[in-house]
Amino acid sequence: MNPRVVTPCTGVCSTALGDDVCRGCKRYSHEVIDWNSYTDQQKQIIDERLDGFLIQVMSNKLRVSDADVLQWQCQIQRVRYPVHKSPYIWLFQLLRAGAGQIGDTSQFGFVVDGQFRDLPLLQLRDIIDKEFYLLSEAHYQRYIGMYLRSEA
Repeated sequence: MNPRVVTPCTGVCSTALGDDVCRGCKRYSHEVIDWNSYTDQQKQIIDERLDGFLIQVMSNKLRVSDADVLQWQCQIQRVRYPVHKSPYIWLFQLLRAGAGQIGDTSQFGFVVDGQFRDLPLLQLRDIIDKEFYLLSEAHYQRYIGMYLRSEA
């Protein structure tokens, strides 16, 4: 049984400004609006889509080398992370909370892949967040936006 799905809201909602995809949580505008009326299964489907997109973007730039060390660092750094999810989700939460304070990534249980190795982690975190948004937006345009345009 899956744990209860909590809202992915990050408190930075851009759907109120007219975006089809929230720049904060990456949900579609109708998902943000209707979240509280969704069943647990509907929320789970959205959560799994978002996790899949984030893991895809993260694993193209970083590699979790030691999940136990990563989990330990999340605990001692007091970073909230969903234990039941992929270590790549934990790593994103760690980067979100303190990318600028991480020096030796191996001490945190991860390594940065070749072409991104020379980037500051703050910049890499922002690149990851932007690609996560672009992936969500592309999915929206292909599957939701196209449907809405065909109805018009």
